[in-house]
Amino acid sequence: MRSFLYVPGNQPKMLAAALTRGADALIADLEDAVPPGEKQAARHTVATWLRSLPAGAPVWVRVNSGPDGLADTRAVITPAPCGDAHAGPAPALRGLVVAKASLEQLNALAGLLDEHDPAGAVGLVPLLETPQAILAAAAIAAAPRVTRLQIGEADLSAELGITPGDQELLLVRSSVVLASAAAGIEPPAAAVTTDFRDLDALRRSTLALKRLGFRGRACIHPAQIPVVHDVFTPTAEEIATARDLITRFETAGGGVCLDARGRMVDLAVIREARRTLASTPATP
Repeated sequence: MRSFLYVPGNQPKMLAAALTRGADALIADLEDAVPPGEKQAARHTVATWLRSLPAGAPVWVRVNSGPDGLADTRAVITPAPCGDAHAGPAPALRGLVVAKASLEQLNALAGLLDEHDPAGAVGLVPLLETPQAILAAAAIAAAPRVTRLQIGEADLSAELGITPGDQELLLVRSSVVLASAAAGIEPPAAAVTTDFRDLDALRRSTLALKRLGFRGRACIHPAQIPVVHDVFTPTAEEIATARDLITRFETAGGGVCLDARGRMVDLAVIREARRTLASTPATP
């Protein structure tokens, strides 16, 4: 997944068109995008929309913190009123993006999911938006059903009293990449940038985040998607190099070999080559 496009959960027309926007995945938002007075209606809208989607559609739902998050979750994972009581979550629902995540909240959500999704199809993507969550990143990454982490950089920066920037957030970002790798989950997706008109700045920051170990980025506007895809899609040269490295390594029987420029290649280099091929979009 290279791109995750946020779509307001209280906008039926935007939800209906969301799958045509070109994102690799969608996040229907029941949190910041929805005014408090519209939460209940938005839950119904998102739940109905989810059940209209084909199986395999890559959709997450961002749920609120606290009791509202449990209500959000119940609304989107329980079967439709006239459906099979044992049907479970909609087939399109891949997981929940958990706003202002804490270990306590994640455990409560995992318990609720266990009741309705015993097969474990629905994962959790915690949004780390508080100092406490950053300090607990390793434990959060290892919590039940967690598949990937994200940082809520705007809320976190406000909590810390810092002006968000590459230097100011370097420690936080690297800590989350490290926690993800230690837990053996997917690398984190980079946070949104709210200036969707400055695509040059988006490219520069996304390249920097890729170098730090982030894979994929959340987007708030379809205009951001092509830039994010370009950064996280391996070039033809990178794919060819990765294939050549793997061929040389396998020909050497899985031992140390040399690349086309005479440099030593070991298993660590091959792991990165395999990661490059795994991140290559499938051709129709």
